[in-house]
Amino acid sequence: MNSNAIPERKDVPASDKWDLTTLFKSDGDWEKALAQIESDAKTVASFQGKLSNSAQDLLDALKSYEALWKNIELVDNYASLLHTADEGDEKSTDMEGRAAMASSKAAALTSFFDSELSAIPDKDINAWIEKEEFKDYKIYVQKLLRQKEHILSEKEERILALQSESGATAEKTFSVAENVDLNNLFGTINVDGKELPLTQTTWTQFMENPDRAIREKAYKQFYKNFEKHQNILANLYAGSVNQDVFISRARGYKSSLDAALFSNKVPESVYRNLIDTVHKNFGPLRKYYSIRKRALGLKELRHYDVYVPLVQNVQTKTSYDQAVEICREALSPLGKDYTDVLCGGLKGGWVDRYENKGKRSGAFSSGAYTGYPYILLNYKDSIIRDVFTMAHEGGHSMHSWFSSKNNPFMQYSYTIFEAEVASTFNEELVFQYLLKNAKDQEMRSYLLAMRAADIMATLHRQTMFAEYELKAHELVENGTPLSAPVLRKLYRSLLEEYFGPEMIFEENSDMEGLRIPHFYSAFYVYKYATGISAALALADRVTKGGETERNDYFNFLKSGGSRYPIESLKVAGVDMSSPQPVQAALDKFAAIIDELDKSIK
Repeated sequence: MNSNAIPERKDVPASDKWDLTTLFKSDGDWEKALAQIESDAKTVASFQGKLSNSAQDLLDALKSYEALWKNIELVDNYASLLHTADEGDEKSTDMEGRAAMASSKAAALTSFFDSELSAIPDKDINAWIEKEEFKDYKIYVQKLLRQKEHILSEKEERILALQSESGATAEKTFSVAENVDLNNLFGTINVDGKELPLTQTTWTQFMENPDRAIREKAYKQFYKNFEKHQNILANLYAGSVNQDVFISRARGYKSSLDAALFSNKVPESVYRNLIDTVHKNFGPLRKYYSIRKRALGLKELRHYDVYVPLVQNVQTKTSYDQAVEICREALSPLGKDYTDVLCGGLKGGWVDRYENKGKRSGAFSSGAYTGYPYILLNYKDSIIRDVFTMAHEGGHSMHSWFSSKNNPFMQYSYTIFEAEVASTFNEELVFQYLLKNAKDQEMRSYLLAMRAADIMATLHRQTMFAEYELKAHELVENGTPLSAPVLRKLYRSLLEEYFGPEMIFEENSDMEGLRIPHFYSAFYVYKYATGISAALALADRVTKGGETERNDYFNFLKSGGSRYPIESLKVAGVDMSSPQPVQAALDKFAAIIDELDKSIK
């Protein structure tokens, strides 16, 4: 699908869409499962006041609880996937809304569960979960008991459950505004006599266009539209931050950051050391922008100059099927079993491949316990980075595939901290493969420049985002309300600090801070930065090692939620409690920059 015209969802061929029949054969089957949620929730509710009676009562309750949430995950996933494929579709919007309401109602009916379970005397519950019949629930219970101090009373938990749907209003409204309402207002950009649509997805293409006038026009037209709605966008983000602060305080955490990290047993030092280590290594980043300014032949470097390829005369065109085969070859160090499953999925129903009107921008993997580990792409054959995106999301999906096949439902779900390792691990192997097979020095320089940009985007940029999130939350926690001027000033200060003196920003460049979807999942983006740090270390370990190193990596993928993430990564062979992996990743970036400096004049 390479036409400049963006199709309606109804006009997308079935071969280019994901096959959702592994979740439900029809919408009718989904409706039946949706209706089952309330009945299942009432079954769980019938155990209220009985969890501490005996081991058998607790076991029966856990089985009912598992059945409820397994079905909810299935119902939510199906509706969410339909909705993200076309956020302007009324039917899928209604389905996602009803799924959310059913989930919220079920959470309210079963809100007693965690608090009542955590109230069981330690001597009783610790003895019960050692029984063989509890093997599928032991780790879940142990992790829950660790959060005992932050589990509230039954009535308080019910209140929090009842407000969960309204608490998600800011995130949902932002998504619809950005991907539907605002996305229809960007207009078109004239390229070679053709009016091409400017959208969230095509934005990247315009920013990579070698014609600076096109980049400038697209950039200013894009952010002008966001600026017109700055107060709405700022209020939405403020609402999301306020919700985070409310939940952290209601549950007795020290801060929003503490609340976000506690359940995964990630020390705050990991987050703060990431920021500190990146700050101490700004030198190579400054050098990168100096090289970019020189390579592009610019008197001044502007924000719309940061994405265009440094080696501009290397054209690439990679079909979707060719990209799959690149992934197959690049990931061959992981073995044929791995690549056969992944590539079979990429061609066989896991993926929604191309952009259509109303479709969510970007890419994601939506792996669940049941069904395919689905992938949303907006693949463009003219953008070589989309090959990396395919490998990235494929890493997520294979992690989900391994986790679901090697763990019971109640402990299969791995953390995002771990997920970003599997995805960026795949990206690194694709880079190594393409670099090794580069036909000439020009292509090698092209790949090095692209990889430098990718590492910068994943490590430096995501750390900047993480610092912005931290400071925004700390402002609220210290009594400063968030507004458009406050948020824009904060974001501009970070832009200037990270990009350095070479960069000249537009008056509305700081609107970028109000258009990033990940900010609505607080303290998420730092995991990209820690993830690439761990991934680079593990990719090096696996490719230079043998069967032992590869098996260590597979044991990590198989672990699911059976360990805390820091412990899980130690199994793979990397210690993220130390700043050393981050420093090593920054050293690798510095080495690439040095090579670029020599090859690009």
